This record gives sequence, C-alpha cells and structure tokens, in this order.
Amino acid sequence: MTLPNPQTTPRQDLRAEKARRNQEAALAAFVARKAEIDAILARLQSLSDGHFNTSPDEVNWGHVGSLAHIAERLAEITAFAFGEDAPTA
Repeated sequence: MTLPNPQTTPRQDLRAEKARRNQEAALAAFVARKAEIDAILARLQSLSDGHFNTSPDEVNWGHVGSLAHIAERLAEITAFAFGEDAPTA
C-alpha cells in the first residue's frame, strides 16, 4: 500500500488559492444579497405599519386586490425559502 505524497505541487496550490478566493467572493455576494433582502423587508414592514398608505375611509376592493397580490407573492417566496410546495390559488 502506497501513501499519498504529503507535498503539494504548485498547480495544487493554485487550485486551492482559486477555491479560497472563489469562496470569499461567494460569501461577500451572499452577505450583500442578505443586506438587500433585509432592506426590502424593512421597507415592507414600514409600509405595512402605515396600513399600506391607505386610511380606513379610503379602502376599496382595489386595495384588497393589491394586498392579495402582495400576499400571494410573499407566500411563494416563503415557500421557496423554506423548501415547501408553492401555495395554490
């Protein structure tokens, strides 16, 4: 039985360095996208806290339809994020 050579070659070193840089770039992109999602969620929460810029005296079925559309898209996103089946209408 022969043991693997514990020494690395310059080519292996280059591959390892490329893999490390690639992982660092992926992590930076992930953190940037997470920050983007956090900002979107904060904007949506603020809009919801303000009743979607609608006063009770102004509410009509168009507003209900708009909220239904938003709820459907958010349900799809939530199902995707949790690995669940997409909701059916």
